[in-house]
Amino acid sequence: MRAYIAGPLFNEGERYWNAEIDLRMRKLGFTTYIPQRDGIKLQHQSDVRKIFEEDRNAVSHADVIVANLDGMDVDAGTAWELGFAHGLGKHVVGVYTDWRLHFKWQTVNLMIQCSVDKLVSSLDELEEYLQHFAADAKVAS
Repeated sequence: MRAYIAGPLFNEGERYWNAEIDLRMRKLGFTTYIPQRDGIKLQHQSDVRKIFEEDRNAVSHADVIVANLDGMDVDAGTAWELGFAHGLGKHVVGVYTDWRLHFKWQTVNLMIQCSVDKLVSSLDELEEYLQHFAADAKVAS
């Protein structure tokens, strides 16, 4: 199964956390696409369109999207990738380990929260969920 890992990648902490998600997924047998490792690096103005198209195509070809949603606000690019994936009918899993709550019944923006099929609160919970998801997908095919 192919997985797209979405999340901010603008500092070492963000890239480290995305890589940890990637590691767990590859350990479960997923083939992963993670922009910080697999994507075009922004070096020239012309790369902006290439990065957009490459990420859009990678989301389109993924069987599951796993998104790092930590922080007070979801990264803008990650929010777009989730909305696009949701519109395509992709299975989306959000990882939100941040214990700050926005509202009583809402951990992230309600549009994001309602776009994910499953919201997990740890890497262990993500791994457990994806084991079942992969097993169910094999049975269905």
